[in-house]
Amino acid sequence: MAQTALECVWDLGALLGEGPVWHGDALWFVDIKRHRVHRLIPTTGERRQWDAPEQVGWVLPTEDGRWLAGLQSGPAWFDPEAGSFTPWLDPEPDLPGNRLNDATVDRHGRLWFGTMNDAEKADTGRLYRLGEDGRAVTAGPRCPIPNGPATSPDGALLYHVDTLAGHIWRHPIAADGALGAGEVLVTIDPADGHPDGATCDAEGCIWVGLYGGWGARRYSPEGELLSYVAFPVSDVTKIAFGGPDLKTAYATTASKDVGAAARAEQPLAGGLFAFPVDTPGLSMPLVKIGLPAKQ
Repeated sequence: MAQTALECVWDLGALLGEGPVWHGDALWFVDIKRHRVHRLIPTTGERRQWDAPEQVGWVLPTEDGRWLAGLQSGPAWFDPEAGSFTPWLDPEPDLPGNRLNDATVDRHGRLWFGTMNDAEKADTGRLYRLGEDGRAVTAGPRCPIPNGPATSPDGALLYHVDTLAGHIWRHPIAADGALGAGEVLVTIDPADGHPDGATCDAEGCIWVGLYGGWGARRYSPEGELLSYVAFPVSDVTKIAFGGPDLKTAYATTASKDVGAAARAEQPLAGGLFAFPVDTPGLSMPLVKIGLPAKQ
């Protein structure tokens, strides 16, 4: 177990905190179930939030200065200045019970995102990437709750989490963005929690939040467990690296499955946490491929 100076930097009690991403001087993240986008500027302490029209799984900046938001119905344009959300793409018009969940951007500027059944009952989730023509391209078989995804520092590998099965998959990424055959890199015992969002650091190691596991784990590129950071809350969802040197790890957490009795034992459930790391993270690339021209 890694002993570290863990701090709750925003006790906001998110129902389902997710999608942390560092951009500029700020950490952006969402509360999926409360339909909110949050921003923290650590150097000033400034905190802002925006209400989304639907559940929102992530927000990511684009190369042309815009923002994309992963709304329940699909990627939408998010304007922080106006506080507006404009629908753009519906990848699953035949699956209204699904919602967007987690996302990342690879070294080439490709957007990868997952969908899942909002009721967490049907096996209708799937991983997608945004193609050069601006359409969602399926990138793997059905999966009840796809999480991650994350890419290796060189952009050659994609890591995809099957939360319910407890697997972290590894896929090669071809030059055209197609995924090669995957293999299970890590399997986590349900007794240790369910793997949630994943991200890679500069050494190519995979960090994964543990839902119900009271912490986060760091694995080597070969799947060896290297360290575990304990949290005072049970449901850790995802890690992102920020700060000027990308050596501060930020972690979103959830409170929606913490009952009244358990809440007394973990009053910081749903908070945003931070802790220092020795190995820096990687800056999130800007979404580039498949975007329509800016109007």
